[in-house]
Amino acid sequence: MKTAQQILNDKTYNEILSIEPDRPVIDALIIMAEYKIGALLVMNKNKLLGIVSERDYAREIILKGKSSKISTVEEIMTKNIITIDANDRFDKGLELMTENRIRHLPVMENKKVIGMLSLGDLAKETISHQKFLIEQLESFIAG
Repeated sequence: MKTAQQILNDKTYNEILSIEPDRPVIDALIIMAEYKIGALLVMNKNKLLGIVSERDYAREIILKGKSSKISTVEEIMTKNIITIDANDRFDKGLELMTENRIRHLPVMENKKVIGMLSLGDLAKETISHQKFLIEQLESFIAG
């Protein structure tokens, strides 16, 4: 089974996308739209402070009638961040996401953010791993 680091290495786009907590929410939305992603890390320099997602925007801005041009990222971000270690296997990431009902998981190495995995990244790896296991079983049965 692949580790979180290996999955990050396989991703086509691997840049760490983040935003500062004092920036307006609209800036986070623009970045997410530009890169076609659902969440951004909230960082101050290299320190992870939170994560802001489309869900946060919907719940804290849209439903409460606030302005995305006036409200800051810090006001709506999720502060209790669940992370995964770079050396953890991808199935641990799926377990964390399922148990906590989250779709994005920052990957850490020595207390430093090295990337972020989405539920889609881990679902893709699960399918790939299952295909590999099926091929191995078919080969074993045939041979």
